[in-house]
Amino acid sequence: MDADGQHDPMSIKTLIEPVIADEVDITIGSRFMDKSNYKAPFVRRIGMYFFSLIASIFTSREITDPTSGFQALNKKVMEFYASDAYPVDYPDADVIIMLHRQGFRFKEVPAIMHNAAKRSMHGGIIKLLYYIFKMMLSILVTLLTKE
Repeated sequence: MDADGQHDPMSIKTLIEPVIADEVDITIGSRFMDKSNYKAPFVRRIGMYFFSLIASIFTSREITDPTSGFQALNKKVMEFYASDAYPVDYPDADVIIMLHRQGFRFKEVPAIMHNAAKRSMHGGIIKLLYYIFKMMLSILVTLLTKE
């Protein structure tokens, strides 16, 4: 869970069940799979859509919420996240692509999310542009790295 108050604990059961049942190695809670009250600012929605498209193309599956930090993972993914291969920043589309290329099984599940109580770490145009640049660079590095 992120610490910004947007992830609803009521979704935890849905999030962890596929991992516990060993159906997948990681689940990602998506605020866009079910009807949700979550409304991102327009510019952020465009960015989320753009990175959803990129992640979907490179994983050959629909990814609806590549910026979700609401995740459940098994021991193998936790070990991978603790390795040097995992980026030191927040996980987004680049990590979803990396997980796919490493052979991890993952899926999105519906999750209830609320608008963050605090301002986003991506807030402001300079931070947003920096985030987009950094994420594109990270995706490029991920794609150029041997599996």
